[in-house]
Amino acid sequence: MRHGILVPEKLAAMCQEAPKGMVQIARYFGTEYLRPDLELARTRLVNLVSLYLEDSCDGDLDRAAQSLRDHSLLSRSKGGSDMLKALIVMPQSSHFGMQEERVFEDKHIPLLAKWSLRSLTEVQAERAARSHAATLVEAAVWMAAQFGLDADDLEDAGKDAEAVLRTALLVRACRRNAMPDWPAFEKMVQGLRKKYAAPAQVPLGPPSDLPAPYAAVVRSVLDSIVQDLPRILDASVGVRRLFDQTPAFLGRYFWSEDPLAEIEHHARSTSAVWDKATEGHGDDSALLTLFLRIATGGRHATLISEKTALALVKKIQKSGLDADLPRRFIAEHAPADLRGDYLQLWNAFIAEAEPVLRSDQVHATADALALLRRECNVGG
Repeated sequence: MRHGILVPEKLAAMCQEAPKGMVQIARYFGTEYLRPDLELARTRLVNLVSLYLEDSCDGDLDRAAQSLRDHSLLSRSKGGSDMLKALIVMPQSSHFGMQEERVFEDKHIPLLAKWSLRSLTEVQAERAARSHAATLVEAAVWMAAQFGLDADDLEDAGKDAEAVLRTALLVRACRRNAMPDWPAFEKMVQGLRKKYAAPAQVPLGPPSDLPAPYAAVVRSVLDSIVQDLPRILDASVGVRRLFDQTPAFLGRYFWSEDPLAEIEHHARSTSAVWDKATEGHGDDSALLTLFLRIATGGRHATLISEKTALALVKKIQKSGLDADLPRRFIAEHAPADLRGDYLQLWNAFIAEAEPVLRSDQVHATADALALLRRECNVGG
């Protein structure tokens, strides 16, 4: 007004507009028939105009005055309302399970009522946080698309965008071409452990064609992977235990949930371990030989020599055996439909054999060897 930007005629026009805007705002958020609602509508009108002018003009008072001069008061109020509506429908979280369609609906009106009374500082802080979440989501969608997953797949999976980005960057470091399910993820981590002795050796980095708007968030995710690498490369902790049972790592990385694939993988792994241990033999004597070797901490074998049998008996007489080890091995690796039979076979054998094998009587060794020759595979 002092500089003549807003002339008396403009002020008069604003005084005509303002009451109309107040009634519209009061009706939108409640009712135009109650004085408290109208007074609150006046506060909202002023704040909406102020929010829009300060934000759109970058705090420049001259530009704000010129904007008010060249446009109606209600258009500036609508600008503030549209700015807040756009803020409200931005994602609050980078979790794919919490993404909603970015359309302002009636259910958002109570939020607009609250934000229409907030300061620009609060609006800008919220917008920065939500922009970061939105950029993470967009970057994760872009990265996942490079490895065969689209936005619908990620939404169905319901994981954090950061988790998707971490896994995508590890996939890239391992030179793989697809986002993993659990078996593939486990294999990928095991490959990293075999190939790299130190975190600095892992070739982490963003894709060369990464869109510029995603560079900052991808860099921050890369930094978090670097912090995780010492634990990721620690072979003393099982992959499943680290990523699926350690609180700090729960949900931190992404893999596709495919129960059928996991069952098939487990069945193949189980079969491979069992087949290797039994060497393809399924007769009782071969299996009891294997179980006894496991119970005494020996190398897997389904046939032992007389010399080995004697050493085995002496070892049991001296330090005993652990009858639970074969039971755990059967439970973890034997074909599911035969586990009960194999457990029954071992339990019946150990009930009879353990007193003989542990005996310290005069003829105990000869009796134990005779037992092994009868029940197990003892060769020349």
